[in-house]
Amino acid sequence: FVSIAAGWVAGAYFPMAGAISRVAYNQLRDQGIKVTAESSGASVANAKVIGADDTDFAILQNDIANYAYNGAKPMFDEPIKNLLGVCTLFPEHVQCIATAKSGIKSITDLKGKRVAIGPVGGGTSENVKQILEIWGVDINDIRTEQLKAEQASDYLKDGRIDAAFYTCAVGAATIVDAALIADLRVVPVTGPNVDKLIEKYPFYAKEIIAGGVYRGADEDTPTVSVMAMLAARADLEEDLVYVILKAMYDNIEQLRTAHDKFKDISPEKGVVGMSVPLHPGAERYFKEEGIIK
Repeated sequence: FVSIAAGWVAGAYFPMAGAISRVAYNQLRDQGIKVTAESSGASVANAKVIGADDTDFAILQNDIANYAYNGAKPMFDEPIKNLLGVCTLFPEHVQCIATAKSGIKSITDLKGKRVAIGPVGGGTSENVKQILEIWGVDINDIRTEQLKAEQASDYLKDGRIDAAFYTCAVGAATIVDAALIADLRVVPVTGPNVDKLIEKYPFYAKEIIAGGVYRGADEDTPTVSVMAMLAARADLEEDLVYVILKAMYDNIEQLRTAHDKFKDISPEKGVVGMSVPLHPGAERYFKEEGIIK
């Protein structure tokens, strides 16, 4: 069978991997191939399971995929060259959510506060470190907590932390839920430092968290995003990767019912933000579609 490492059951990756596995299975079942989505750690962990040949496909952030491929220390001890790109999926917004009573209105206001920066082995904590670096905030000046998204939301509700970072789809259930119970604000990631961030870390793009998505946040809030992407082991058969990618795009309407974020995906956007070399099966598909030369 074919496995897709898909992050936590509560996140956006898991329902997406489930949808991909269903459309892929319908294409492959005549060959007796079963495709399953498996819960796993976050982006860094998913890169490592590909490196260890413990999964066939994985969903992860494009920045983390690049660090893995190039062996960026201390995150990765050595390059994971058997991690290749299949397609990019959707933007993942860096969302800094603060309690109203904390008074946090900007990144520099985080100094001295209790802040959840994502779980160990996740992409979120890397995003936080890079943003703080460009904004000139020493991470040691913040009381950090390394929490999964659901834990961070529970801590926000209870007032045990002042703010939490999430790198995920806008409208993520765990943030929506927290905002229904606690008085929360979306902290903007904006100003000239954004251009400096993108210059140093080109995986980022300028994005907007639309007003009205979370209770208490009625105005659009500027932030930055990375891209979620699907990666595959380099030694997977070219035909297998090609068939699964083609099945995804041929059944795009079915995918779109799995998660709101899938509404944006299309073959034309499938290589936007691709940060590692394409798998030969993906390369063949995108060439056939005239998307790459």
